[in-house]
Amino acid sequence: MFYETATNDHGLAHDPFKAIVAPRPIGWISTRARDGSTNLAPYSFFNALSDRPKLVMFCSTGMKHSAGIAIETGEFVVNLATRELAEAVNLSSAPASAGDSEFALTGLSEAPCRLVAAPRVAEAPAALECRLTQWFRPVGLDGAEGEAVMVIGQVVGIHIDERILRDGRIALDLARPLSRLGYLDFASTDEAFEMRRPKIAEAKGQG
Repeated sequence: MFYETATNDHGLAHDPFKAIVAPRPIGWISTRARDGSTNLAPYSFFNALSDRPKLVMFCSTGMKHSAGIAIETGEFVVNLATRELAEAVNLSSAPASAGDSEFALTGLSEAPCRLVAAPRVAEAPAALECRLTQWFRPVGLDGAEGEAVMVIGQVVGIHIDERILRDGRIALDLARPLSRLGYLDFASTDEAFEMRRPKIAEAKGQG
């Protein structure tokens, strides 16, 4: 099958776009507003952008609380969403009112960060402290801004629980990161395998 996205006439029961762009890591974003209230929400439009400098982004459909607070304060934290915390991650996606903390809603604990005022999720085995570098509304082919709000931050500090380390690496079978698939589907990383990037001579030898 083929369809043009201008009409989105795919004939399926549900839009398949996000099921094709999968799995997607979940950015579990925590922030602290200027009034001291805290916010916690998951974003499946999330990823790392660069290693030097270490940049991450999350994209909000509209100016939701996490994006607005991150832009206002210039800070946010990315907490590692895991299979163990899946129910809490999902619960934190409920549309709470401004000022109502998802930490209280989920029963999760706030832990202090070192370099930013926003808290991290104490139960999460890793967290990235971030400072805002830029934000914008992406445009489409017609040049018009969409409803999405993209927030980019530089990672200035990293927390890792040593229980997920093995032989100097984060062991994915211990961390079990949670990812978003299409529709209502999620997945956790329970199996991992290594593949070394080949030299060009090796690659050509496979032809």
